[in-house]
Amino acid sequence: MADQTEGLPARAAAIDMLHAALSRRAGLDDALGRPPFSTLPPRERGHARALTMAALRRLGPIDKLLGAKLQKAPPEAVINLLRIAAAELFWLSTPDFAVVSTSVELAGERKDTRPFKGLVNAVLRGLQRDGAPADDPETLLPDWLLNRWKAAWGAEAALKIAALIADEPATDLSFRTAPDAALAEALKVQALPGGSWRTAEGGSVTEWAGFDEGSWWIQDAAAAIPARLLDAKPGQTALDLCAAPGGKTLQLAATGAAVTALDRSGPRLKRVEENLARTGLSAEIKVADAGDWSDPRVFDAVLLDAPCTATGTFRRHPDVLWASRPGDVAPLAKSQARLLDSAAGRVKPGGRLVYCVCSLEPEEGEGQVQGFLKRHPQFSLLPIEPGEGGAPGGSIAKDGTLRLLPFHLEGGGDGFFAARFVREG
Repeated sequence: MADQTEGLPARAAAIDMLHAALSRRAGLDDALGRPPFSTLPPRERGHARALTMAALRRLGPIDKLLGAKLQKAPPEAVINLLRIAAAELFWLSTPDFAVVSTSVELAGERKDTRPFKGLVNAVLRGLQRDGAPADDPETLLPDWLLNRWKAAWGAEAALKIAALIADEPATDLSFRTAPDAALAEALKVQALPGGSWRTAEGGSVTEWAGFDEGSWWIQDAAAAIPARLLDAKPGQTALDLCAAPGGKTLQLAATGAAVTALDRSGPRLKRVEENLARTGLSAEIKVADAGDWSDPRVFDAVLLDAPCTATGTFRRHPDVLWASRPGDVAPLAKSQARLLDSAAGRVKPGGRLVYCVCSLEPEEGEGQVQGFLKRHPQFSLLPIEPGEGGAPGGSIAKDGTLRLLPFHLEGGGDGFFAARFVREG
């Protein structure tokens, strides 16, 4: 862990990042790409990110602790400083005295926090005396979201999901071709069902074995399942709608299919192009809105990974839990139905369509299926089999759709929904 002197810029950046993460969706991603975070040296960037993620993973318990210490809420900048300090105090390896002294020093450097130096000192010393709180899944996410998950999946399952929030996940990889023994040993990977691999490697991924050779790309094991369910074959045509950041495009390209990858974000498609070049794979790249793309072509296989609340990605992106709002679900569900209707017109007779979302909200998953079938009677569900593509047996619903809860995969995974349809010939 960085020492007291060099840690001040990292802590200041962490406060900025926490503010961005809690202010708006994708705010953390934006903060990672700009000052003050982007101008830090690599070691300080790692420290700042660790502080921010620790605070986000236990934001509920932290706010409960702070609420008991604060008679009146101070300005947001002070709250965020205390949140970062509490996360470091209890869940990172920095000595207590360094956390308190650097936090007080940092408060004194900022105009909006300077009048609260005494409060920062008193609150942190009080927390230090009380000691770390016990983990309680009930407090690890907003009440409205916990209640939604209890209603959707049952209280026991909801708490099992919530219990994963505090854990830093391992990294999952998809390989262009299965790794040989030397590469597998260098990356310390463990094979997962379906073809994904898991590693506990740390540090910069660009320095990992096989990166420069384009042997693999980072992709959560759960996120890799939908493209496998599409079962694209060499020589077939495949369309990846809403393709960025591109993991599924790479999967489809690796099958030998002729892939078209479409997304409305040109900058995000740049990342897809960079990863295609690094891995030696190819795809046709199109910048367009999947809902009104004017291209008349139809495809053997179409994958729609629709924009969603992304609540299933909380293990790697805990900010989604706190930036999401109850009112987000309905508008996104409406948009998903529109995109599904557009996707239907791009499937050849006899072709396959896989719809998926990295969401734990039923309206965005199960709620889309029957409406789609009523609007498009030329399609029928093509049931997913237990184990197919790495899907755990317990994640397959009676109708053959996939509802992957984060604890279904050993060691955890993203929450996902997927349904596979076939168009009558």
